[in-house]
Amino acid sequence: MLLSTDMPHRQPGAPSALTASPTLHYLALGDSYTIGEAVAAHERWPAQLVRHLRRGGAAIGEPHIVATTGWTTDELALGIDAATLTPPYDLVSLQIGVNNQYRGRSAGDYRRQFASLLARAIALAGHHAARVVVVSIPDWGVTRFARELGRDSAHVADELDVYNVIARDETARAGARFVDVTAISRRHPELVAADGLHPSAAQYALWVDTVAPVALRASRQPPAVR
Repeated sequence: MLLSTDMPHRQPGAPSALTASPTLHYLALGDSYTIGEAVAAHERWPAQLVRHLRRGGAAIGEPHIVATTGWTTDELALGIDAATLTPPYDLVSLQIGVNNQYRGRSAGDYRRQFASLLARAIALAGHHAARVVVVSIPDWGVTRFARELGRDSAHVADELDVYNVIARDETARAGARFVDVTAISRRHPELVAADGLHPSAAQYALWVDTVAPVALRASRQPPAVR
């Protein structure tokens, strides 16, 4: 778009009509799903989310991702400890727990550690819980990888449902926001990456369609003071 050079003179110190909105800062916390195992960096769901929000007019920077394939709740906590962070963030997403379930850890341990991580996410969001979006754990039990391992898909689903109920309950208790992508993973088991386990870019795009409206409301909270 071309802008006319015939602009009225602006007095020194007066706000400009062309002054850009402050860039929103986004922190994504998680595991293989957040880091986008087996897809390109631009296909990760946090990266797709940023592009989606920008198309809607949001001025948001690239996501700062703290996530590693295989991380459990306690390992994400250590990862946050080791990361160089610049809070407060205007938007924080949290998606964690699949590896707790995969390794057979108890639901009680998950509740305690997830609640601690959620409290940290809220603190990183300037203590504004409404700026934190928790994303549910997808169901890996429906994937080709699970079939090849001979896993009982119904058992995996039951355990993940327990974990997701815990995450939803703790999110509501804290006043943060919760988005369910588990149903999408179950409806589209064919949308997986070449490894047969992790979501494809196409599945992540479906997640983003669901996450984006919630993330947009979260990011419209009063701006974080830096």
